[in-house]
Amino acid sequence: MLVRPAQPEDRDAWLKLRVALWPDEDAALLAEDIDNHFAGRQSMRQHVLLCEESGEITGMIELSERDYAEGCETSPVAFIEGWCVAAHRRGHGAGRALVAAAEDWARARGHTEIGSDTQLWNEVSQKAHAALGYEEVERIVAFRKALG
Repeated sequence: MLVRPAQPEDRDAWLKLRVALWPDEDAALLAEDIDNHFAGRQSMRQHVLLCEESGEITGMIELSERDYAEGCETSPVAFIEGWCVAAHRRGHGAGRALVAAAEDWARARGHTEIGSDTQLWNEVSQKAHAALGYEEVERIVAFRKALG
């Protein structure tokens, strides 16, 4: 199992994982984010790691530095923007390896903590975070109103 930075030739495999993670998002916009990343255009995601096993990309983690993250005391703070392991590879250590590499990235940049989040309904992600030592710090319900 190898965890390494994403390369342009990984575009399609990375996109497949992004679509699996955010199925309600427009796949074309998810692809555009990837293209912008490789083109060096301004993007919230500053670092992307992929897990490769026997030549197959089986997981990804997208990282950034944010000014603020719920429950964190430092600023800027490292943040896990997206984390996904292919369904057929879950439970085999890819997720743990990706998060460990993300934490190493954060430490190398001088961070003393890292934030992450997930949806209230995503119990699988909540359990995965807890298993890796992440503590729940807050729950929110977000609102919106269309102004016409």
